[in-house]
Amino acid sequence: MTTTAAAARAEAVSPRLPAAWTLGLHRGALELRQFFRQREQVVFTFAFPVVFLFLFASIFKDDVSGAGVTASQLYVPAMMAAGIMSTSFQSLGISIAIERDEKVLRRLRGTPMPPAAYFLGKIWLVLVTGALETAVLLLVGTTLYDVDLPSSAARWFDFAWIFVLGLTACALLGIAISSVPKSGRSATSVVVLPFLVLQFISGVYISVATIPDWMLTVGALFPLKWMCQGLRGVFLPESARVLEQAGSWEFGRVALVLGAWCVGGLALCLLTFRWKNRRDG
Repeated sequence: MTTTAAAARAEAVSPRLPAAWTLGLHRGALELRQFFRQREQVVFTFAFPVVFLFLFASIFKDDVSGAGVTASQLYVPAMMAAGIMSTSFQSLGISIAIERDEKVLRRLRGTPMPPAAYFLGKIWLVLVTGALETAVLLLVGTTLYDVDLPSSAARWFDFAWIFVLGLTACALLGIAISSVPKSGRSATSVVVLPFLVLQFISGVYISVATIPDWMLTVGALFPLKWMCQGLRGVFLPESARVLEQAGSWEFGRVALVLGAWCVGGLALCLLTFRWKNRRDG
């Protein structure tokens, strides 16, 4: 039997692996099952931003002078942006670091599964959880705090691309930062601290009108500030633009920054991602 014939026979006998997209779908379904089986994690993930929204909106509920909105309404899109970043950046940054520490990534790398399928599974996870988180916050905002849904297709389109670009950028940054912790136990501290700082300097908990300019400048280097601003432009009336640093929603700049972070985040992932800990050699 010739070499060519033997190779053809071996290919016919050996089952062909599904494409990476198909495996990614299966991997995503597995990630979602694992996530929803952990009830404490599910409750914390979805309840945390809702509780913070309720607390801040209850404490600061007066009308904002000259903006045509209440302080409570300002918190709704800001917490939506924070929720998107929480389910992507924070979730992936911690979970991947733990999986690396527990050698889950090393075992997966040794299987025939394409590496892309693993990341596609994570994307499906953050896409579903991010959409659910946003839906819950939007329901609370429209029900309790009189936030109006967009009245035009253009505004819904703005919401869609802000959600997709913001989620993608934050997910890629979460994958990149997962390589920073030296162990799974330190992952929470490494990931949560910068996320917490960003929430304070990006207009989530404090109005941008009261944040020092130098802090706003630092916050403007990262996606969260632009997600907050873009979502405010989607869900708040035009009169609220006066509260922004530039007096405008700046949708073009929002798209530019979030798009740049998608490209930059992908580059960081390619440069920094590791399948095993440094100490494992």
